[in-house]
Amino acid sequence: MEILVTGGAGFIGSNIVDALIKAGHQVIIVDNLSSGKKKNINKLAKFYQIDLCQNDLARVFQENKITHVIHHAAQIDVQASIENPLFDARNNILGTLNLLENCREFAVEKVIYASSAAVYGEPDYLPVDEKHPLKIMSGYGISKHTPEHYLKVYQELYGINYTIFRYANVYGPRQDPAGEGGVVSIFVDQMLAGKRPVIFGDGSQSRDFIHVYDIVKANLLALSKGNNLLINLSTESRSSIKELVKYLNKILAFNLKPIYKPARSGDILHSVLANSQARQILGWQPEYDLLSGLEQTINYYKKLN
Repeated sequence: MEILVTGGAGFIGSNIVDALIKAGHQVIIVDNLSSGKKKNINKLAKFYQIDLCQNDLARVFQENKITHVIHHAAQIDVQASIENPLFDARNNILGTLNLLENCREFAVEKVIYASSAAVYGEPDYLPVDEKHPLKIMSGYGISKHTPEHYLKVYQELYGINYTIFRYANVYGPRQDPAGEGGVVSIFVDQMLAGKRPVIFGDGSQSRDFIHVYDIVKANLLALSKGNNLLINLSTESRSSIKELVKYLNKILAFNLKPIYKPARSGDILHSVLANSQARQILGWQPEYDLLSGLEQTINYYKKLN
């Protein structure tokens, strides 16, 4: 297969690129490097520094025989989507639409799209399955959900297959603690520097933390499975933020007490996604529990220092 990975210099995308190349696929990366990093780019991949909204995107399809697209390029900052919804929509909606137009013109077989648990909002029940009502709380949630509709329409009109993934809280190697970094990378960065981690709220809020390598495995399986389906990716278990700090202290042999600050408005209290569809349809299951995943992640960051 000849596979285009958008956002292939970013956290999740670059890990997917490495796995695809290891599996023997030809890989093309498109990334504007607004948040992706050159050091993440696999030297065996063909790289284009292009914004998805540019007309120049067509050149990528003209110069390669792309059969599959794994789409991870996105604006991911929730606060930025609230403060500048036009910027958010341009990147996540119009950028995806330009990508799909090229997929249509150049007869791409399938698009695998990274959506987000943000589309569910505050849950009515746990675990949240794919049929859960959508209660979107930000422009980011809107801009990640809208392409899901376009994918379905492009399948019906033009026969382009898709798999839509809604991710739980992803963590692991290459996640950037700066900007809109996940809480795991932020805490690891703080604690490796000997700083006390900062918790917003009382720490009882809980999340479904899934290791990036489990996300990678699902994306590779979706190249040949899960056509035209919406699938959650999660561990289907949740841990509180206080428990996360406890695990990190245990692994690091530290005893850093967290600093508590007022809860942030709009933060969801509890979140855990159901993963039965991923297990049944893809034959997938998460390999990392939180403790083993954190150990692997901390070892990665220690080697960087």
